[in-house]
Amino acid sequence: MGNIFVKKPKITEVDKAILSLKTQRRKLAQYQQQLANIELTSKQKAVFESLKSGNNAIKAIQSEINLEDVQKLMDDTAEAKAYQDEINAILGEKLPAEDEEEVLAEFENLESQLQDLPEVPSAAPSVENVEEELDLPDVPTKPPVVADAVNEDAQDTSAGITERKKGFSFLLLVSSNTSTVYEVY
Repeated sequence: MGNIFVKKPKITEVDKAILSLKTQRRKLAQYQQQLANIELTSKQKAVFESLKSGNNAIKAIQSEINLEDVQKLMDDTAEAKAYQDEINAILGEKLPAEDEEEVLAEFENLESQLQDLPEVPSAAPSVENVEEELDLPDVPTKPPVVADAVNEDAQDTSAGITERKKGFSFLLLVSSNTSTVYEVY
């Protein structure tokens, strides 16, 4: 009998909407966690594949190298070093007195031959001597002949055509007072 007077709480539409949003938020968090796990697993797989291919590359390179060849190479290197050490020891020894006297005598002979050589001039040759030695051609006295292409270009320019053609120009000094510029296209 006591149940008749107990009121049941009313569940409104707002309460239902809030509950639905909370449920969706929980599902969304689960999906995000699942996506993060998938991404992490994908990265781990890529790292694993990279390590696997690196390991295969190392094995392939190592299969090309024979341990006996490496040992032989190391032995050859040790022998070459020992041989070079012997050469260094022989060259580093002090010469006997007789050999040292012969070397000194040969050195003095070479020094005396150097004294017989002519001396190197201490100053550069004067400018006057250099100018006298130059054999340059004479300066041209006739004006140059202008090519037909240059004449046509001059006519085009005078007719008001300002089209620029590819080419180069050069300056001809006729005398110290006058100069002429020619353009070649």
